[in-house]
Amino acid sequence: MPELPEMENYRIKLSQQILDTPISKVVVNREKSVNVDADIFIRELTGRQVIFVERRAKHLLFHLDNGKRLLLHLMLGGLLYLSSKDDQPDRTTQIEITFGDDLVLYFIGLRLGYLHLHSAKEAEDLLAHLGPELLDRRMNEARFTALLRKRRGSLKTTLVNQDVVAGIGNCYADEIAFAAGLLPTVKLQSLSDEDFSHLYQAVRDVLTEATEVGGYMEMPLTPDDKLTGGANDWCRVYDREGETCPRCGDRIVKGEMNGRKVFYSPGCQHDR
Repeated sequence: MPELPEMENYRIKLSQQILDTPISKVVVNREKSVNVDADIFIRELTGRQVIFVERRAKHLLFHLDNGKRLLLHLMLGGLLYLSSKDDQPDRTTQIEITFGDDLVLYFIGLRLGYLHLHSAKEAEDLLAHLGPELLDRRMNEARFTALLRKRRGSLKTTLVNQDVVAGIGNCYADEIAFAAGLLPTVKLQSLSDEDFSHLYQAVRDVLTEATEVGGYMEMPLTPDDKLTGGANDWCRVYDREGETCPRCGDRIVKGEMNGRKVFYSPGCQHDR
């Protein structure tokens, strides 16, 4: 499932190409992917412009020029592709939005995901439960430590809890734990101030670097996109079972906790 770096990468790239361009055509191939009747959805979007693209946790919010919002959650398997009409992806598309004469944003794999139309207040209410953004300029080490120190339970379970902190899923929770030298199973209540300091720096480093290399999406956003998907080769432990740890040389292990896959290096990640 796309996490913060993937959706932030999409936000940046889409903001460079679709803003302030009138929507000339909307196609809904799967009505379950939208939250209103397809005819209403098409009518509401046609002629409108996206004036701002915002990311909140694992969601994208497309701000329309009439004050409404398109709320996107790709869930498992969702992808975006932006190209001309002559370069339609060889994939089933659930929604297609054309900007101007020839630029089409294809929404792919929205079997569990969705693109919903809301008022600004509705969108705000739907996302109100989410925890803080860890890369927000208002976040700092003291606030991060205070936020997690009052929690009980394992590190990974806490990091992927969207009500506690926003945007982290299976992949980057494991990468953050590795960067901090902690096992994903370590109990938060056992961590020292120094551990939290290392953990906060690991969060900042991992999420920033993963975004800079384009996240781990399986296909580029545009035909000439050489960045998106760069994190597929960047991950140190996630999905690397049996490979050599780049830090200590031990073998990376795959386990399971609370029904989730977990990857770690037993040679250099420790339980406090």
